[in-house]
Amino acid sequence: LSCVTFPLPTVFPQQSGLYEYKIFGGLADCPPKLCVDVYMDLDFRKQWDQYVKELYEKTYDGEKVIYWEVKYPFPLSNRDYVYVRECREMDIDGRKIWVVLAQSVSVPQCPEKPGIIRVKSYKQSLAIESDGKTGSKVYMYYFDNPGGMIPSWLVNWAAKSGVPAFLKDMQKACHNYSK
Repeated sequence: LSCVTFPLPTVFPQQSGLYEYKIFGGLADCPPKLCVDVYMDLDFRKQWDQYVKELYEKTYDGEKVIYWEVKYPFPLSNRDYVYVRECREMDIDGRKIWVVLAQSVSVPQCPEKPGIIRVKSYKQSLAIESDGKTGSKVYMYYFDNPGGMIPSWLVNWAAKSGVPAFLKDMQKACHNYSK
């Protein structure tokens, strides 16, 4: 098993004191199409992502919307996300690049639940391509504002350590995935 190689995220402070994350790195031994399949497979995500409490996709007014509840450690309240996501396979000068875009949306059919804090500001862009060998090069831009009374230093620490941990989990999931 090769390791995920990710330098520390480049961070850009927002006025909120929270950061936007830009991450560059690689997933060795995980071809890009496999990474994308694992990333897009919500049912499989429930099996390998220990932080998923609830995760499903529904169609509202012709638009596919994802609901995702994330387990937070005690004494913090869980967070939930309602967002749209799109995946496109692109050919740029003969290079195959998969792009996944996700952004929070407000859907009246998905009201907030008591005791769970709704993340209203979430945005993610992901680009995956071959590293020229058996693995993938990954670029990710990520921002969310988890809301509530969590100090921004804690949110930033969790994001900085959580993203590489997530990618390590995802690499393991890629090795266990068969469709």
